[in-house]
Amino acid sequence: MAHIKPFRGLRPPKHLVTQVASRPYDVLNSDEARAEAEGNEKSLYHIIKPEIDFTSGTDEHAPEVYDRAVENFKVFQDNKWLVQDDKDHYYIYAQTMEGRTQYGIVIAANVDDYMTGKIKKHELTRRDKEEDRMKHVRINNANIEPVFFAFPDNEVLEAIIKETIKGEPEYDFVAPDGFGHHFWVIEDPKAIETITAEFEKIPYLYIADGHHRTAAAALVGNEKAQNNPNHTGDEEYNYFLAVAFPASHLKIIDYNRVVKDLNGLTPAEFIDRLSKDFEVKDMGTEEYRPTGLHNFSLYLDGHWYSLTAKPGRYDDNDPIGVLDVTISSDLILRDILGITDLRSDKRIDFVGGIRGLGELKNRVDSGEMAVALALYPVSMKQLMDIADSGNIMPPKTTWFEPKLRSGLIIHKLD
Repeated sequence: MAHIKPFRGLRPPKHLVTQVASRPYDVLNSDEARAEAEGNEKSLYHIIKPEIDFTSGTDEHAPEVYDRAVENFKVFQDNKWLVQDDKDHYYIYAQTMEGRTQYGIVIAANVDDYMTGKIKKHELTRRDKEEDRMKHVRINNANIEPVFFAFPDNEVLEAIIKETIKGEPEYDFVAPDGFGHHFWVIEDPKAIETITAEFEKIPYLYIADGHHRTAAAALVGNEKAQNNPNHTGDEEYNYFLAVAFPASHLKIIDYNRVVKDLNGLTPAEFIDRLSKDFEVKDMGTEEYRPTGLHNFSLYLDGHWYSLTAKPGRYDDNDPIGVLDVTISSDLILRDILGITDLRSDKRIDFVGGIRGLGELKNRVDSGEMAVALALYPVSMKQLMDIADSGNIMPPKTTWFEPKLRSGLIIHKLD
């Protein structure tokens, strides 16, 4: 059962929220963060990407960069750009993109639930990326950025969300990228009690996005527990910051591939090789988007192609084998193009579906890449089934959008 609790959020006063809030640390590079924060001393980038306070090219993992994060975090609190609530709350955080709004509950999730597998993952994490975020959590003694969870739909929690959002939001703004962000504080003690009780009935929470941040937050909490001879299990460090969304609210978008060369084949030979495993149709020069599972879109030499995997080329009874990312990785990237390790091969790159098919076309037309492959997105049901089966998805399978905005709320570990 999922053990969660309300907490005293550290957050910006209403009139400062748009100055403080930022994109997550891992969706932009240091120079982009530097440009976005220019002229704004209150931008959260000064805490989550503190290298922006140094000259361009400074190593973001240098000790003085981590030290600057701590200094800046203190300045934000001293200057009341971040103020801690005086009582424990849950919060509702909603995001609007292209007319669709998803509503999540901001919770303190339990470290032990992660360690014992009640918080399920579907991706492998890299130790170097975990280490970086662990250091950030450890030195600030806070979860500065939330992680993104999903949970199976629950009518009682849905009713609390609907009731809460009838009230005036605490924050309500459109970010520079055009996505809307809306935030409510749940004040009603009865609602707070009910949320805790309902989550106790939910067997598992699922990491949708932020596997490295989740691992880092849980590992630091676990480390603190081990180092405290008087540990009771009730300390704040036993919990970390998450926004949990009902699964039906979430939509996964496509995560596509571009490859630098055809592994020595001519375009005609490449298409010929594809036709052994796929029904291949030349769709001409108009953009073609995959229409369903096992249908792919390929862009090569100015033309879009529809590829449909032939029966018998995949295993519908294998939760991983049935994924289009597996079919394309095995039958196209590995067998024809010779790419076996998606994590490290320099011949392949990945493009989030938010950038559109036009981005795939541009990267091929520019000559930078030889071929692009667009996939039909994974469903939330597939993601949860895979996590439940104890399997791990191949790399670069899911892309969630919109991303959670950082800086709306922070969880301190003391």
